[in-house]
Amino acid sequence: MPPAKKRTRSYDHATIRAAVLAQFGQVGQAVNTLTPEQFALPTRLGDWTVRELTAHIALVAGLVARYLTLPEPEKADVALLDWPFATVTAAGQVDEDTRAFAAASEPGELFARTTARLEELLPTASENRLVPMRFGGMRLGDFLVTRTVELIVHTDDLNAATGLDIPYDRNALAACTRLLADALAVKAPGGSVEVRVPPFAVVQCVEGPRHTRGTPPNVVETDPLTWIRLATGRTGWAEAVDAAKVSASGERADLSGLLPILG
Repeated sequence: MPPAKKRTRSYDHATIRAAVLAQFGQVGQAVNTLTPEQFALPTRLGDWTVRELTAHIALVAGLVARYLTLPEPEKADVALLDWPFATVTAAGQVDEDTRAFAAASEPGELFARTTARLEELLPTASENRLVPMRFGGMRLGDFLVTRTVELIVHTDDLNAATGLDIPYDRNALAACTRLLADALAVKAPGGSVEVRVPPFAVVQCVEGPRHTRGTPPNVVETDPLTWIRLATGRTGWAEAVDAAKVSASGERADLSGLLPILG
């Protein structure tokens, strides 16, 4: 696991908290419109159907409330930028937990119950409270930023599977974009390539000559959703470049060997 940077980007807790609730609420509204036939549709996540996908969205959001009811860990073991590199280790358990959660209740009930618990517990919880998440103790403020990634990525999965057009909360989309961009800079530290994801993020990465003035010699630019799909393996580098979804200039501007970031 690459080490997290000593100085990480800061996020406003109230903004992130509101973004998580807003994005989860938008997905919940959409879930209530789905038919049994739509819940049976395949997704791009292995053999999960839309039913498993929606259950997973309720599960990853509901972990916030669940962790807030558990004893607080003694210390923070996991920094925000450790999280993207740890997720791949939990894939099997996540699949098992999701299937069990999907079998427990109807999707609408899962979202209603989860919403009620979040609205009860989250507003009064301090961002500095430690929560016992899967990989160790973590600040609640940091854990909520990881929830924006889960919610935005899986909202995109749900839109792709159903043809719906569930909106992306702007602040949730921004936090998701920034965390994944910062994770790239951790994975490939350096200053020879500038990665631009307007309007939310600009990072420098990849070893080599560091750019200081003028136009960088190696520049990658794309939109937030394309970046998120690249960073999570939903879209391949060559596919995105060929579709003109990514602009890459310079001999070091090929990021294919560094993607995806999130397992």
